[in-house]
Amino acid sequence: MKKMSRKDFLLLSACGLMGAAQKTSYGDIMTVSGKISSEQMGKALIHEHFLVDFIGADRTSYKRWDRVSVVRKVLPYLKEAKQQGVQTIFDCTPAFLGRDVELLKMLAEDSGLQLVTNTGYYGAVNNKYLPPHAFTDTAEQLAGRWIYEFEKGIEGTKVKPGFIKIGVNEGPLSELHQKLIRAAAITHLATGLTICSHTGPAEAALEQIGILKDHGVAPSAFVWVHAQAEINKSYYQQAASMNSWISLDGIGWGDFEKYADSIEYLKKAGLLNRLLVSHDAGWYKPDEPDAPFVGYTNIFTQLLPVLQKRGIKETDIQQLLVTNPMNAFTLSTKKY
Repeated sequence: MKKMSRKDFLLLSACGLMGAAQKTSYGDIMTVSGKISSEQMGKALIHEHFLVDFIGADRTSYKRWDRVSVVRKVLPYLKEAKQQGVQTIFDCTPAFLGRDVELLKMLAEDSGLQLVTNTGYYGAVNNKYLPPHAFTDTAEQLAGRWIYEFEKGIEGTKVKPGFIKIGVNEGPLSELHQKLIRAAAITHLATGLTICSHTGPAEAALEQIGILKDHGVAPSAFVWVHAQAEINKSYYQQAASMNSWISLDGIGWGDFEKYADSIEYLKKAGLLNRLLVSHDAGWYKPDEPDAPFVGYTNIFTQLLPVLQKRGIKETDIQQLLVTNPMNAFTLSTKKY
């Protein structure tokens, strides 16, 4: 590990987490079943959901769904993804929005897939999914909660997060959402976990990158989630040129030609190595258990044929689905 800067020392000391920083392991991916080497991750979908509870942080609880019923609903779709060669899926459902690590353990065991969960809080949608303490805690205190999950496990289990998931408004960022990204910065420095931020248009993405840099975190630790919401592709190039990750992750819902345009744009700019793709699919809803469930295969059955017609090579597809996810999510502190 590189020698810790004074800036890092002060940030981590403020929340009593020096030990966490010194224990960080590199070259690994953290799954719900434990650490694997990054080379074991294989073909990965980096932004999916199994269950999402939209009722709000003040009302959600594990009593609102039956895990066995959820597994019965979700498992066939995981098996479909596995038949397409997928080995790892990242569940981007945050705490207080339906994150359930016991459910994830069941799905991992029954499917044979490597599943990855997260730490962090989701501030988008007018803060509906933030717990009360998120409004009063300092950034250091929030980071302390998230780092504890990485060091000790989530909610008394041995399951540890493999990335940080936050959500912010479209920008300019509120003071509360600035605090979320500061907390994510502190957490990254202590754990090496990559920061995935539900963002959308470029204004908020660039503001977050600036805050991370101010806190000594390199843009390469940041994933601009839902970048497809930005119409001006030049912002993709701007963020990717700073080594941020551009995540085009709504492929479960159509617009395949549009996604192909963006992928082709970044390839021509020489920035395909900063691009991530996924479906943002799934969504078992406790209030609508019989609602349609969107699977995890559109990339393979719909998008790839479009890309191949445009001359995208098999090596490019390997980069998008194997190499880039491995580079983006391997535990590593990225300092600015």
